[in-house]
Amino acid sequence: MNCCLQLDVGNSSAKWRMRLGEGIVARGMFRHGDSVARDTLISTPGEPGQIWISSVARPEVEAELADRLRQRWNVEPWFARTPARCGDLVNSYAEPERMGVDRWLAMLGARNHCASRLCLVDAGSALTVDLVAAAGHHEGGYIIPGPALMERALLLDTDRVRFEESVDYNLRPGASTAEAVRHGIALAQAGAVALALKQAGSPTPTLFFCGGAGETLMQLLGQGGNYLPDLVFEGLEVMASDSGFVRLD
Repeated sequence: MNCCLQLDVGNSSAKWRMRLGEGIVARGMFRHGDSVARDTLISTPGEPGQIWISSVARPEVEAELADRLRQRWNVEPWFARTPARCGDLVNSYAEPERMGVDRWLAMLGARNHCASRLCLVDAGSALTVDLVAAAGHHEGGYIIPGPALMERALLLDTDRVRFEESVDYNLRPGASTAEAVRHGIALAQAGAVALALKQAGSPTPTLFFCGGAGETLMQLLGQGGNYLPDLVFEGLEVMASDSGFVRLD
């Protein structure tokens, strides 16, 4: 039976999953330049009849990936691009294509779970916070450096902030440089989301989290919510269906 291969390609890494019917039969990730991890995908059993891709990577990265996928499965990949509208979700950007397609697809995925006002928090390389009205209009959002970017910037621009300890993110005051940095970053991330929610006003939106640090951030924030790590993939399915594609199961 034909599967549907779905990829979420970021600036530095990519996640993928192979779907057959209503089940996920394989999944993985690779960093750009990591040929061993990437070849795990290429050697995955299964014959995808369709390949759907969300990508914010550079054009040359997209082209090289598409070429390898064509060679492996003789299937032309479909790249999702951010439109002005999909279903009842309406883009707020004057130039819709300038919104990262991963943000758009994650909102589509969240919208598929919730018909009321929602707030989507995607905690990855960047922290993004987006609000969607009950009627489906994107109210706007925020893009904030993620934990790794914050830490890198701090270490690059200071001479004496250095540590080697492995420290978890926490909101209590730090008792070492390592704790002060990591806990400070946690405070900044959770505080940014809390302030965004305060700024959002009423009615209180339903909270959704995704991204690699999404579950941790949801716990730090302590305001409930739903952690759904595959929202980009879910949105990709919604958009593919809206574009006339049907999974070949």
